[in-house]
Amino acid sequence: MKGAVLFDLDGVLVDSRHAQLATLAGFATSALGHRVTITDLPSEAATTPREQVLAELGYAGVISQDGWDAATATASLTADVFPFVADTLAALRAADVGTGLVTLRSRQRVGWLLPPAVLDLIDVVVCYEDAVPKPAPDGLLLALDKLGVAPTSAVFVGDMESDMHAAQAAGATPIGAGWGFSSPTALTRAGASVVLPQTAHLADALLSLISLE
Repeated sequence: MKGAVLFDLDGVLVDSRHAQLATLAGFATSALGHRVTITDLPSEAATTPREQVLAELGYAGVISQDGWDAATATASLTADVFPFVADTLAALRAADVGTGLVTLRSRQRVGWLLPPAVLDLIDVVVCYEDAVPKPAPDGLLLALDKLGVAPTSAVFVGDMESDMHAAQAAGATPIGAGWGFSSPTALTRAGASVVLPQTAHLADALLSLISLE
C-alpha cells in the first residue's frame, strides 16, 4: 500500500449540513414542547457543540439518546453523499492507496448516512466508540495502524478545525475540505496544508499530495 487517505464524514463525504440542523431543531421541538425550526437555531449551529446550541434555545436537560437517535434517523433521510465520493474512493483503491473514515458518528449512524456501495469502498472505518474523539489523534492513528501505513505517508481530509488539529497531532498531513462546514480561512488558520475545492478530480489532487510526502 503506497499511502493512505483518511476522511471525515459529515461535510466531507456526505452533504449533511441540513440534516444536522434538522436534528437539532427536531430534538429541540420535542424536548421544549414547542415548534423549533432551522431558522430558529443560532447562526453557527452547524459547527457548535449540540449542548451549547440547545442551551441557547432554552434546554438545559440531559440529551436523551433515544430522542436524539429518533431525530437523527429522520433527519438523515435528507443527507446525500457528494457526487464525487464513489469515483474518488474507487480511484484511490485502484492506485493502491488505503482509505479510511474517522468520524465522531457512531457506527450505527454511519450506516444511516452512507450506502453499502460507498462503505464497501472504504478500507477502515473508525467511529466514536472506537477511539478518543477528535481533536485527539487516537482515531487517525488507529485507522493507520489497521491499514499498516505510517502517518507521514497519510493525509486526512476534514472540514473542521478539530480535524486539522487531529491530523497534526497524529503526524499526518491536514487537508481542508473547502466544500464543508468551515470556511477555507478557518481551516487554513487551524493548520491545513492546503484547502481543496469540491471537484470531480479530487483523487488526482490527493494522490499528488501523497506523492509529495
